[in-house]
Amino acid sequence: MLDFLPKVDLPKVTGTYKKSASIINWFGLPAVADVVFKPSCLADLQHFLSKVDCQIPIQIIGAGSNIIITKPCVSGVVIKLGKEFTNISCNQNLLTVGGGNLCSTVSLYCQKYGLGGLEFLNTIPGSVGGGVAMNAGCYGSDISQFLIEATALDYQGNLHKISNQDFGFIYRGNSLTKQYIFVEAVFTCQESSPQLVAEKIKTLQQQREESQPIRAKTGGSTFKNPDKNPENQQHYKAWQLIDAVGLRGHFIGDACFSSKHCNFLINTKQATAQNLLDLGKLAQEKVQKQFNIPLQWELKFIQ
Repeated sequence: MLDFLPKVDLPKVTGTYKKSASIINWFGLPAVADVVFKPSCLADLQHFLSKVDCQIPIQIIGAGSNIIITKPCVSGVVIKLGKEFTNISCNQNLLTVGGGNLCSTVSLYCQKYGLGGLEFLNTIPGSVGGGVAMNAGCYGSDISQFLIEATALDYQGNLHKISNQDFGFIYRGNSLTKQYIFVEAVFTCQESSPQLVAEKIKTLQQQREESQPIRAKTGGSTFKNPDKNPENQQHYKAWQLIDAVGLRGHFIGDACFSSKHCNFLINTKQATAQNLLDLGKLAQEKVQKQFNIPLQWELKFIQ
């Protein structure tokens, strides 16, 4: 019986429920979920979604890399895909990947077997499921360029096969009208060699090391790069706008915009979620006022 929803039971599952479970996130914010559910398999997850009481809030968290948990106690059930969703296999340059895999794990598999194209995944924090949902990308490559199709569950437990075309991919997002949990993805690769893939991964890692505060408590890029300015057709990057309004290295509490790459929010010591949110809001207000450009969050919020 759940303390946060009296008289409401969770479905019987073959996976595990853990009450008052800590949620790992890259900002290092303290957070506890009422319940964390780790399904034992796809059928177990389907069963849970089809039977769970609609009063219970449901959220899914991957590696916790690009999220701000806005309050220390997260109500409802947080779904976490475990090792049962980390399959990887390849057949004639088509790579089938479980949604629970880390993106970096996929790139290293490609390195081992000499599969080119997905090296960029090595520099993307987070899981494949989350990467598919947000069309993750960097250094000129993104998920949409390589995804063939994805297998997903809607929040009623129905199974869907979604083709690349059906996603309606946009920059750091998609045009799907429903919310899905992506449990598997099929990518196309090119024949290469372990050495060439390793060299490209190393180059991308060096670029990232030189330009991003990867050893800090951060969630990756804070804001999406905006579209062209409608007034002068200039195409600014988010970091350029944040820098231009004087917020590089700016603090609110223990949260700051990185002096190394100012589109990265950092928890320098014991920043609160509110510190991070207030600093992000300050950037949005200043950029809107000076450039008439709306900054859209790339980070996701867990409440």
